[in-house]
Amino acid sequence: MESAKNLFSYRQFWAKRFGIASVLPMSKAEMDDLGWDSCDIILVTGDAYVDHPSFGMALIGRLLEAQGFRVGIISQPDWKSAEAFKILGKPNLFFGVTAGNMDSMINRYTADRRIRSDDAYTADAEGGKRPDHSVVVYAQRAREAFNDVPIVIGGIEASLRRIAHFDYWSDKVKRSILMDSKADMLVFGNGERQVVEIAHRLAARENIRDITDIRGTGFIRKEFPEGWSEIDSTHIDEVGKIDEPKNPYAETSADNDSVKNNSYEAIVDFQSKLDKKRTSRIEKFDRATSYIRLPSYEQVISDKVLYAHTSRILHLETNPGNARALVQRYGKRDIWLNPPPLPLTTKEMDLLYELPYTRVPHTSYENKKIPAYEMIRFSINIMRGCFGGCTFCSITEHEGRIIQNRSEDSIIQEIETIRDTVPGFTGIISDLGGPTANMYRLACKSREIEAACRKPSCVYPGICQNLGTDHSPLISLYKRARKLPGVKKVLIGSGVRYDLAVESPEYVEELVAHHVGGYLKIAPEHTEENTLSKMMKPGIGTYDRFKEMFEAATKKAGKEQYLIPYFIAAHPGTTNEDMMNLAVWLKKNGFRADQVQTFIPSPMATASAMYYSAKNPLKRVTHSSEDLFIAKNLKVRRLHKAFLRYHDPRNWPILREALKELGRADLIGNGKRHLIPSFQPKGTFDKDDNKKKHHSKPFVTKHTGEHNISKKKSRKKRTNKKRI
Repeated sequence: MESAKNLFSYRQFWAKRFGIASVLPMSKAEMDDLGWDSCDIILVTGDAYVDHPSFGMALIGRLLEAQGFRVGIISQPDWKSAEAFKILGKPNLFFGVTAGNMDSMINRYTADRRIRSDDAYTADAEGGKRPDHSVVVYAQRAREAFNDVPIVIGGIEASLRRIAHFDYWSDKVKRSILMDSKADMLVFGNGERQVVEIAHRLAARENIRDITDIRGTGFIRKEFPEGWSEIDSTHIDEVGKIDEPKNPYAETSADNDSVKNNSYEAIVDFQSKLDKKRTSRIEKFDRATSYIRLPSYEQVISDKVLYAHTSRILHLETNPGNARALVQRYGKRDIWLNPPPLPLTTKEMDLLYELPYTRVPHTSYENKKIPAYEMIRFSINIMRGCFGGCTFCSITEHEGRIIQNRSEDSIIQEIETIRDTVPGFTGIISDLGGPTANMYRLACKSREIEAACRKPSCVYPGICQNLGTDHSPLISLYKRARKLPGVKKVLIGSGVRYDLAVESPEYVEELVAHHVGGYLKIAPEHTEENTLSKMMKPGIGTYDRFKEMFEAATKKAGKEQYLIPYFIAAHPGTTNEDMMNLAVWLKKNGFRADQVQTFIPSPMATASAMYYSAKNPLKRVTHSSEDLFIAKNLKVRRLHKAFLRYHDPRNWPILREALKELGRADLIGNGKRHLIPSFQPKGTFDKDDNKKKHHSKPFVTKHTGEHNISKKKSRKKRTNKKRI
């Protein structure tokens, strides 16, 4: 893998003479206090501004400040006019626009497409402080405010919408966010390398339209550079039915066996030569000067198989060691996406997280609570990235699958900083983690193999033989952290990847004995192999093995602690029978899930391509390949969720009808072996209730097998909740 310029080796911009700001300014008055007449860069975000490295704009803002630039923040502006985007004046270099730490649509809407009443990234959790598709709206308003200032979009929303993508909330395929936002450049993935280089090159008077060679960036192109070669995506993964070669002599007499076999082998050999020829046609191109032509926007909106194919190609081209540029046509223009950014080194990660964050919300929020901050104020990111490749998750698509680690010394230093400076610290570190708790310092045993690998996951269908699973660096970190003076407890709040944990009994014992606060959350997500194979998650047997180790270590430590498993309802490929079997497993194991997660198709996730196309892009997709069962109907999605909450009497009427349709009426009864009772408590609906009209019998449709349930009036949610 090629090397990258050190993030902190650039010559600092002249404005470094103004020194470090106690807080990045959000008003002209704060700029005046700093002696600034203008900002070099203005960052626009959909989140409240918290000067903490877990908040993207704070991290990018402090990094740009360390490069010598004057950085201002416009947080949650009133998007109804351009006036709020003029509050800090005109930036000298560019606007950086993001929706915040979450995609704005996932932030604003539930899985049932209902508007959320609160927003965890806003002061006092106030809802409605950001628009739908925030990046598009903010970029357009910034352009109205100052039409000659370059606009760079980034963050999770821009990253996951960089090509044509399925938008669950409008139920259609939308254009690349670059087209709709009319931005000059898109930054995808972790944006530190890209943003720093963009800033320095614009400061050197380069035109943003001429900056086309930075990894992890996308832009609109009308003409292509000389010397580049185009590869059609169908040469990498053909779309269309390719049948196995048939033996033309299959119906002839047995006397001609030798002729049959020799001729058939010749046909197979010919097919093999064609495949090799196609492969060599691809491999002859230099990766550094070749790009892959994806199906156009016009093609993917008219053909769901081509959409699934495009998703498959995108995910095959995510390893920075071998990924090529991707191009997608929109009318007469093209979106050009360079290969992903190179991971940060440990030294760069350390310096990034050691920048002078105040670690508190901006003073303008006074004493208002920001729920997302309250949750992470005493937590520490020790790594980023994930090589799990779960199809429903977008972490890998955004942060990459190569783990980027901080050093143990840097992490310990941050714990001491929290202990000594953060208001309200009581001695409890709430988390040492990241996307997962226990991928710290896990990596491929060979950098050469890692750079050439195109597998979407290092742990599915089993742990790759080339993956190192040594947890000893993490164990060492835990032991050192919990012995620090003034630190009473170090908890692990990030989800534990249990298929990795079982490879290290020592890790499980350290974790259970010292770092669990009564409950440990893990995510088996489902029990049925049919569903797990679409999620790229390990079988439930691995969970059982971890559970045994957890319980043994808990008993050894003399504690009372419990696992909290998380499950997903209505994941693509999940049938009604799969959900029923999961409910039976929950009942058998004594679990009563209080809060359950219904699958939400996030932009660009592999599972979202499954949801939209009903095809499985984990395999080569064709028009004749198997169709997946997709729970799209809202009533079916609610049925799947009801199976997870089989213990809630309000779900019993629809579950009774569903179980009868599935031929499992034996699960209805009043014994311990039954899933739900045959009686209905007073005050809830049952088959004899005069409100039965709201619960007409579900039926299985001819084509999809989906349960359709007639509309019913919404009822207030019960407020008395129990933990699992």
